[in-house]
Amino acid sequence: MNRNTLRTIFGFCATMIRKFTGLSLRGNRPEAVYNYRQINEQLHTSGQPTEGQFVAIHAAGFDRVVNLAPAGAENALPDEAAILERLGIDYIHIPVHFKHPAEEDFARFSAVLAKQGDKPIWIHCAANMRVSAFVYRYRRDVLGEDEATIAADLQAIWEPFGEWRTFLRWR
Repeated sequence: MNRNTLRTIFGFCATMIRKFTGLSLRGNRPEAVYNYRQINEQLHTSGQPTEGQFVAIHAAGFDRVVNLAPAGAENALPDEAAILERLGIDYIHIPVHFKHPAEEDFARFSAVLAKQGDKPIWIHCAANMRVSAFVYRYRRDVLGEDEATIAADLQAIWEPFGEWRTFLRWR
């Protein structure tokens, strides 16, 4: 198993500890969110932010959040939609089943990004695995970006396996 995939799995376990104990050694800065990755000026991705991190994300200028994790994800905030509504953040939920990524979900995701324009957007899931895969495919299939660059961004989070290799048409 790829080293970054293992790091992501262990990091996910740490988010579970944070969820149940409230302990966070990383703080509430946007860059401190689990598996944070800035793709460009507008597009930022991560694993599940905490409520305090969402406050910081909003303060950093993000008015839209897309969540690709199912509502029942182990480290999900049970009231994420309400938290973001209180903050004045537009919330889009596209629940992607980890074992069965669907073309319909990718089409909806692509439509959201196509309408975003130059405004910053924060996209997250439980561990940034779903998101990094969707962003990789969007950048490859829609934007036509350089394969080496976008593959490196994906592999910084994980090495796709199982159904994800098929979904991504991964080499």
